[in-house]
Amino acid sequence: MSKAIRIHQYGGPEVLCWEDVDVGDPGPGQLRIRHGAVGLNYIDVYHRTGLYPLPSLPWILGMEGAGRVEAVGDGVTEFKIGDRVAYASPPVGAYAEVRLIAADRVVALPEAIDDRTAAAMMLQGMTAQYLLRRTYRVQPGDVILLHAAAGGVGLIASQWARQLGATVIGTVGSDDKAELARAHGCRHVIVYTRENFVERVRELTDGRGVAVVYDSVGQATFMGSLDCLRPLGMMVSFGNASGPVPPFDPGLLAAKGSLFLTRPTLMTYTAQRADLVASAAELFEVIASGAVKVEIHQTYPLAEAAQAHRDLEARRTTGSTVLLP
Repeated sequence: MSKAIRIHQYGGPEVLCWEDVDVGDPGPGQLRIRHGAVGLNYIDVYHRTGLYPLPSLPWILGMEGAGRVEAVGDGVTEFKIGDRVAYASPPVGAYAEVRLIAADRVVALPEAIDDRTAAAMMLQGMTAQYLLRRTYRVQPGDVILLHAAAGGVGLIASQWARQLGATVIGTVGSDDKAELARAHGCRHVIVYTRENFVERVRELTDGRGVAVVYDSVGQATFMGSLDCLRPLGMMVSFGNASGPVPPFDPGLLAAKGSLFLTRPTLMTYTAQRADLVASAAELFEVIASGAVKVEIHQTYPLAEAAQAHRDLEARRTTGSTVLLP
């Protein structure tokens, strides 16, 4: 038996239960992984609350982890026992000491990247990769707006966008977070708790607006984000930290400048094995070059995942957070 965080009903952090689970042997095409570290991400909150329903209950939370292969199922040829691996992919189930996962959802870890760093960067880093390189391909000279710039995705994306030659405008909720965002690639930082971010973006761009908005906040920022875009600009709504965006008339996009709107997910962008491997490889490359640094600002024992969720939802965390089995 091993331990895992499992939920039996949707709700607040109190529904997270530290329990014994029977993992068993890997089936065909599967690996059994013993985690060295597990990533904490806002999508875990969506699964816990039922905003993104799980296949059934009870269920183990978590989308991201890193560790060593402990057993290999029939038909697996790419990995062997002892290999170091990482993933950020369905099925949900990373909040565990040991888990089973399909081998085609896992990538080999370079020796230079330890388990904690991998668990801190796979989901957030590959999210930054698809946002900046595929959803809207950032070009030198672009001015972009990045909400939650001091969060896990924000700190990686702002560094990466700067390396690509973009001017990054970031929004944050406090002066401490503003300092952090500036240190990680944001040319301009807007503290949204005391500044109107739409007005500031218009001032900073001389009224032209930005090429793209990357918005993981959702309801609280969505309409304002549209007003920050230049004509033909791209609105990328990739999260709902403040709640889901309510329905609206798509004619609004025409009225505001023939805007583009997309609601992407990492799971779609890495659904194919080749795309997953390519995304991870580009992330590993930008990390190895030193252009992007992954900083773990918080760690919690896996057994204390409930407290980690409370801190995440209260916006008491910055950068990446790792749960330790």
